[in-house]
Amino acid sequence: MAVLKIKFSFQRRVHLAQGLWLLSWVAMFSGGVTFCMGLFLKMELLRRAEVMHTTDIHVVPNLLMVVGLASVGINLFAGRVCQDSMDSTRFTQWKNVMIPYFGVSLFFTSMLIVAMALSYALQPNLEESLKVGLKNGIRFYKDTDTPGRCFQKETIDRLQVEFRCCGNTNFKDWFEVQWISNRYLDFTSKEVNDRVRSNVDGRYLMDGVPFSCCNPASPRPCIQEHLTDNSAHFNYDYHSEELNLHNRGCREALVNYFMGLMNTIGPCVLSVFFVQMSVLASLRYLQTAMAALEGQENVEVETEGYILEKGVKETLNEAKETLKKLLQLGQVDAEPAPGDAEAAEGKAAS
Repeated sequence: MAVLKIKFSFQRRVHLAQGLWLLSWVAMFSGGVTFCMGLFLKMELLRRAEVMHTTDIHVVPNLLMVVGLASVGINLFAGRVCQDSMDSTRFTQWKNVMIPYFGVSLFFTSMLIVAMALSYALQPNLEESLKVGLKNGIRFYKDTDTPGRCFQKETIDRLQVEFRCCGNTNFKDWFEVQWISNRYLDFTSKEVNDRVRSNVDGRYLMDGVPFSCCNPASPRPCIQEHLTDNSAHFNYDYHSEELNLHNRGCREALVNYFMGLMNTIGPCVLSVFFVQMSVLASLRYLQTAMAALEGQENVEVETEGYILEKGVKETLNEAKETLKKLLQLGQVDAEPAPGDAEAAEGKAAS
């Protein structure tokens, strides 16, 4: 029994073709928007590549870009089919390619849902990647003369200024690393030597942070050094000076930023999915309604359109059997049959 069967008069078929043609252009535009969203997300991730340890999250923008481009091609094809549906003789030329077309279209359309699900499922991977990447970025902050790390300082400073953040988790992360290069330390100074000797690894550690951690909203000039020493500054209390530095860590700031982007992209992708499914459902109705006209002289008769010719279970079983046959055809025998071997030997002997 056909699933979701609808009767179509000649006038309704014309209206369906016209509406589908317009909807295919809307879907094609939506595919372009999907590609642009994926491209924007990809560029934003590449901009922060220096503070990201892995690239697992890149699968989301990659999927969006591929599906967006595929959607443009799919809907161009749908628009062409709509134009030819006005002439039953021209429409028959698409008969053999419609089923593969629906298969390819459903595959790429389902990838939209996969991309949306991955954008949320990969959040822990994103956070872990930023955690390790930012930790390395802070550790290599001072290496402005080391090839491959020359711009690490600029990257971290721009990041902290742009996102109003400091450190990986918070500003105390800077207390655990030497972020001032040795070339800018005066080793004739007793204070510098005492700090270096007091550390097991011989690093110059201090309770200070780079200038980019300073909060411009603070009413007083920024205090960057001796942050935990209340006596080092006038009218200063380490525990109450919340506005002096950015309290939020850069990992939290970046995770919130990227998840905010994905939360915005998610509903857009879902809308594109529904538009694309509407195109495919309408095209299926048009295909089955026009197929009923094959061999008839009167093209204005009423026909029936449907989504599935048989029930869901029967359709799945048929698809499974077809797939098995295709796999069997693709298999190559490892050894020739006994009869074939004997025939080959007879030919060789003669």
